[in-house]
Amino acid sequence: MEIKENEKEEKRSMSFVEEIISNDLKEGKNNGRIQTRFPPEPNGYLHIGHAKAICMDFGAAEEFGGVCNLRFDDTNPSKENTEYVENILNDIHWLGFKWGHIYYASDYFQKLWDFAIWMIKNGNAYVDQQTSEQIAEQKGTPTVPGTFSPYRDRPVEENLKLFNQMNTAEAVEGSMVLRAKMDMANPNMHFRDPVMYRIIQTPHHRTGTKWHCYPMYDFAHGQSDYFEGVTHSICTLEFVPHRPLYNKFIDYLKEYDGTAKDALDDNRPRQIEFNRLNLTYTVMSKRKLHTLVDEHLVNGWDDPRMPTLCGMRRRGYSPESIKAFIRSIGYTKFDALNDMALLEAAVREDLNKKATRVSAVIDPVKLVLTNYPEGKTEMMEAINNPEDETQGSHEISFSRNLWIERADFMEDAPKKFFRMTPGKEVRLKNAYIVKCTGCTKDADGNIIEIQAEYDPDSKSGMPGANRKVKGTLHWVNADDCVKAEVREYDRLFNVENPSADERDFRELLNPQSLHVFDNCYVERFAATMKPGQYLQFQRTGYFMADPDTTDDAPVFNKTVGLKDTWAKQIKK
Repeated sequence: MEIKENEKEEKRSMSFVEEIISNDLKEGKNNGRIQTRFPPEPNGYLHIGHAKAICMDFGAAEEFGGVCNLRFDDTNPSKENTEYVENILNDIHWLGFKWGHIYYASDYFQKLWDFAIWMIKNGNAYVDQQTSEQIAEQKGTPTVPGTFSPYRDRPVEENLKLFNQMNTAEAVEGSMVLRAKMDMANPNMHFRDPVMYRIIQTPHHRTGTKWHCYPMYDFAHGQSDYFEGVTHSICTLEFVPHRPLYNKFIDYLKEYDGTAKDALDDNRPRQIEFNRLNLTYTVMSKRKLHTLVDEHLVNGWDDPRMPTLCGMRRRGYSPESIKAFIRSIGYTKFDALNDMALLEAAVREDLNKKATRVSAVIDPVKLVLTNYPEGKTEMMEAINNPEDETQGSHEISFSRNLWIERADFMEDAPKKFFRMTPGKEVRLKNAYIVKCTGCTKDADGNIIEIQAEYDPDSKSGMPGANRKVKGTLHWVNADDCVKAEVREYDRLFNVENPSADERDFRELLNPQSLHVFDNCYVERFAATMKPGQYLQFQRTGYFMADPDTTDDAPVFNKTVGLKDTWAKQIKK
């Protein structure tokens, strides 16, 4: 009985997509074989929305003992290149997934061309010489039937001749397309003689100038799935109306290759759709992301404010936190706008377990311990991660002259201010209890130095250290530290859902989305950290070294704060 209850619990935790796959296995479909694929177009960098699809495509294959292949949908050479291919491979690997095989839609160009020729010969396709505007107008509306193209009943031989002309260097882009002859009255607009091929005179990143005529996504996608033996074609909800056309083209393909059409012996891929991942205060449109990069509104595809995986990696997000966030929001049949705060909470939870604690002061003011011996330096032990003792500890130097955060001092403080103020004690983390004795100001009244006295019997770990004080401050040894640049990030857009706003999305950008602090100080141990190593600046937040870092000038990106302060700002 206990085993059955566990099985029920496991079933309840499945997404509806996984339940469909599980039921197919139980019914013996595809001879118990599971094969999925992730099919990105190499025309940009992957973003977190793609990560949701990756987690399902690869995760379902892993869950059910199958294989997930990677296929690049490279059917539009005017927008694709090898840079995008390489970065897609890198991002998938970073997320922790392994593909079975790598395929390209371009692998099937000849097979798709031969299939298109067969459709022309069977009277199921024709070359249309109307403009794209004429074709769009002719299609009608979902409630008004379309009208036939004047070229719909061209003789087969003429269609074959023109189709071959389309694949020549002399063919003019937009002068001709190949359309499937289907149903111009079908309420599903995708069936109204869809375009199968168009002319593109841009060299392909793999095939060069061999082809001048390229298949459309709807024609190439299902056939590629079929060629590869995909059992479950998992995609997002916008492809629901495409599914009947997906199946119709496979019907033609099965007839073309002589495969039985009996539904009981049907090995066609099964298309399953789930909701896309949308985040507040950002956009997922690849076109808009391209605009942000191309118009230098951000600092490249890996700008830490971007929703791209490389941007999140550079900012310091971990792959585990992204996958945990995706699990938390789940897969449904309903589109939703997910709060960025949920993603940041997942990041905090994961980094808390793995980030190395270091000392850094972002807005420094000098603290001088007037009774500490001049020239003396002590080494204090600092625990690397209190959540994981296996990470050990490191030493941080301590002296008479320190840097502390300017916000940690107030000359005339209210009662509940438990940081540094004249006459009160605080603990310097991993070091001593000190009492503030005063401060020094410049001619404009700005505080330039704070004075305090330390209690030599209160060092952390000593008997006198048990004396309790309400405040604990972090610090950096002013005589033994490294100057650094810190970049803090805010939301990229000022509105919660910029995709739904009717204004130009450029007008919605947050001009305060990046703050650079170039007068920061970090302990020497922190300055040795490299990109990819997760850090917590104590009492401040999670950070990661940026690739711009040099040996003499470290640069850190703020990943996320220790607490969600954004919600408080919204309430204000």
